[in-house]
Amino acid sequence: MIVSRLILKNWRNFQSVDVALGERVFLAGPNASGKSNLLDVFRFLRDIVVNGLQRAVRDRGGVSKIRCLSARRPPDIEIRIQFSNAGEQEPLWEYAIGIKQKGGGYRAFQPYLSYEKVWKSGQIIINRPDESDKTDALRLTQTHLEQINANAEFREISKFLESVLYLHLVPQLLRYSKEFSGPGIPGDPFGRSFLERVSRTSERTRSARLKKIESALAIAVPKLEQLSYVIDTEEGGIPHLEVLYKHWRMHGAKQREDQFSDGTLRLIGLLWSLLESDSLLLLEEPELSLNTAIVKKLPALIYRLQKQKNRQVVLSTHSADLLSDKGIAGDEVLLLVPGQEGTQVQLASSNKEIRAMLEGGLSIADAALPFTAPDNIEQLEIFQ
Repeated sequence: MIVSRLILKNWRNFQSVDVALGERVFLAGPNASGKSNLLDVFRFLRDIVVNGLQRAVRDRGGVSKIRCLSARRPPDIEIRIQFSNAGEQEPLWEYAIGIKQKGGGYRAFQPYLSYEKVWKSGQIIINRPDESDKTDALRLTQTHLEQINANAEFREISKFLESVLYLHLVPQLLRYSKEFSGPGIPGDPFGRSFLERVSRTSERTRSARLKKIESALAIAVPKLEQLSYVIDTEEGGIPHLEVLYKHWRMHGAKQREDQFSDGTLRLIGLLWSLLESDSLLLLEEPELSLNTAIVKKLPALIYRLQKQKNRQVVLSTHSADLLSDKGIAGDEVLLLVPGQEGTQVQLASSNKEIRAMLEGGLSIADAALPFTAPDNIEQLEIFQ
């Protein structure tokens, strides 16, 4: 399955969103337009499944922090997603949730459900609040999505959302993981425990993935010859990635991850994520720290790897180099344009001007990115 349609109301930057999604989606927009917050919709639903509604909202600072500043009455936060088989338009499943804030009493500011609904093949099978909710309002502090004994009828949705994968590997967190104390962020989105993730993979699968990554690194990273997974027995069995570089010495020179460049670490994390599973993959600015020549090849690389697994990839980007790939279609790109009433989201192909330029042979970078530039950006050069 893929998420084929996303509808939002009063979610973070967005007062209202209603867009169709394909197997590959590019989010493009200026700084603070809400690209990360749009990706966070899927992480939020995953967190509800894994940790429950209360924790998912609390980890984001409460209802007031995730509610759009432009919200009108009713101010409920609403998320609605449709799931379809790849290449098909008719939804197999649909899940919708409304969230509001409890007012007054000792439960003040606690999030609770204004509604929760599930459709299967167009027929509604869950419609809350139901009679049980009306007699016990405390039930509305939990979703059926997060409860094993309540989601049996639509567990396919729960399993899909639980498997959503997000990675925005921060090289410093991986390189100096011992220096960062504390429990870390649930799901390890920034890669602090990336090596543990690699370690938990079965030896056969791990070796196969690293061999594929090695072949890509040998092309992208000068002098790199071999990528290995090693266990340091002197450090008590700590896992490491080790690279062999061609060198004037016969046996070359070896380095471990704490000596890798930021770009090498991020490329390894990106390639591992693309090979890791067939679940929905969320990527945040995958171009960071990478050479321009590599960035230009990312869309085609992502396309080839996702097709092998029939998976959906949603990524945010600022990169004109990445969006210069003419294989990116207008209906694969969501443009985020801030306005007085929150950020507007539209398919690039729905804009007549952009569509005409794409049909004329221009790339998304040339045809669509100018529409995302901040107003009066020219004045930045006179800043003193």
